[in-house]
Order: sequence, then structure tokens, then C-alpha cells
Amino acid sequence: MPPGGRLGLYGFGGSAHLCAQVALAEGATVHVMTRGAAARRLALELGAASAQDAYARPPEPLDSAILFAPVGELVPIALRALDRGGVLAIAGIHLTDTPPLHYETELFYEKQVRSVASSTREDGREFLTLAARYGVHATTHTYPLSRAVEARRSEGRAVRRGGGAGERLVVKLREWA
Repeated sequence: MPPGGRLGLYGFGGSAHLCAQVALAEGATVHVMTRGAAARRLALELGAASAQDAYARPPEPLDSAILFAPVGELVPIALRALDRGGVLAIAGIHLTDTPPLHYETELFYEKQVRSVASSTREDGREFLTLAARYGVHATTHTYPLSRAVEARRSEGRAVRRGGGAGERLVVKLREWA
């Protein structure tokens, strides 16, 4: 992505909400496309220029997009949102099948699709350095171990409803007095 570029994030869970913070700190304009209302609210709170449904078009053409959601049918939607020469990175380990692509509207004008297989230790170190520099923070909920089953059920329901945006369940193994 060029400096100050326009980045689209498809899906806004644990990885995406951290990525957005780094991209914003680096000067990118970030647009979030995701299904959950809570995720869209979090995106705007973090400074995204816009947040809309996963299938909606962003308000401007994108230089780059990252697909975090494991939903193959979003691939052509993300490609159509790219400007000429734009790049779509598919960041998930798993992705449902993608529908056929229409060359003229989804690939023409030198658009690219890339998959991301895994991160190296060096990638991790680089991200942690940037996260520390920019004050990146993860959204979490903490529960005592005595409420672990209840917490998992609660968090699972939130994720299935499209909530729980960028949130991770943390269970304390030991409660300190």
C-alpha cells in the first residue's frame, strides 16, 4: 500500500482490529467492511474513516484490502472495491470456496490477489515493535476461572450474533487476593 493509502479491512475480529490501529498510525485511511454492528462501532471508535456491512462498497476505491473473514464470496466484492493496481491479501488460514471471478470488473487494471500462508518470527517481532510504538491495544474481557464455562458461552453467543468485535476471552487461572 502506498504511504497514506486507502486500506479496506474485510472482517473485524482479533487480527483486524490490531492491524487497523497500526495502519491508522502509519497514516492510512482505513475502511472496514464487516457484518457485526459492534465491530463497526469499534472500527469507528478506533478511527476508521468508515465502517459498513461486509457486502457494501467502501465510500472510495481502495489501494489495498485485507480479507480476514474466512468467507470466499467476499473475494470478488473486495476486488471490485480496489482501484487500478490494487492488491487484495487473503489473510486467513481457512477460506470457503470463492465464486467464479469476472475478469473485467474484478481483475482487470492490474489488480492482484495474494494469499498469506503464515507469519515468521521476524514478522511477529516487527509487529510487536510497531504495536509498542503506536500504543496498539487489544480489546479483551476478563473472567475469573470460576466463571470460565459461563464466559465461553456468553462470548460465543456474542460472536455468533456478529458482536464481540476484536474481543478475546481471557480467563484468569488464579485469582490473587
